[in-house]
Amino acid sequence: MQRQVINRRRAIASATATLAAAALGLRARAAGSMPTLGLILPPDKNAIPPEALAMYGKQLRFVAAGLGIERMTPENFDTALARLPAVAKQLAAAGADAIEIAGTSLTFYNGEAYNRQLRGIVEKAAGRPATTMSNGVIDGLKAVRARRVAVATAYNETVNARLRAFLMEHGLEAVVITGLGIEAMTDLEKVTQPQLLDFCARVHASAPGADALFVSCAGLRTLEIIAPLEARTGVPVISSMPHGLWAGARLAGLPGTAAGYGRLLSMPR
Repeated sequence: MQRQVINRRRAIASATATLAAAALGLRARAAGSMPTLGLILPPDKNAIPPEALAMYGKQLRFVAAGLGIERMTPENFDTALARLPAVAKQLAAAGADAIEIAGTSLTFYNGEAYNRQLRGIVEKAAGRPATTMSNGVIDGLKAVRARRVAVATAYNETVNARLRAFLMEHGLEAVVITGLGIEAMTDLEKVTQPQLLDFCARVHASAPGADALFVSCAGLRTLEIIAPLEARTGVPVISSMPHGLWAGARLAGLPGTAAGYGRLLSMPR
């Protein structure tokens, strides 16, 4: 009788855990298994970003799918977004517990209401909780209590203007916003980390009174230069790919800590 009671209690506990996971939109997982984060990438490739593995490779499993965007322009974003539901379903079928749209300009260029709409499209198609890279950087900027921000981007002036408006929606002032003028996705790989470090430091120096530096574009490899930039500028640095992944990891149930990669990521949770 006692064994039956114990087994019944275990069954009830298991069912309760499953219902709680369902309420959160998360799949129930076997004990000890790693959660899986799905990444919707702008370019037409399914490779896992190396930053993801460097930050959370021992804590998270990743699956990825691309939208086929070739240029960082509003016109290219509009044509690619029709593929969003199918890609979201693909990632859910591959085991994603949560999904992130891993493109900053893709998600901010039409404002916060549109950013929320994109999350809703993914959640409806995949049946999983979703976030965006824009959510990650806004949450990061707010976590370091930024108000007046120096912004270094990869973008042209049209996309920069969209970013300035998006930041304003969230109560953030872009003191200076300067871009590299890149449109072709393939040109992002030509920017070296030393070049990027110097560029971002110059942008911050041109923004008197800025209390944070925001580096926008997931295609710029910034993970390893966050801490050097913070030492050089004296302010916290928030950047698209690292802090987008931070938001995705938290959505998947992790604390998001990735020590050694700047102030926010190094904070214990």
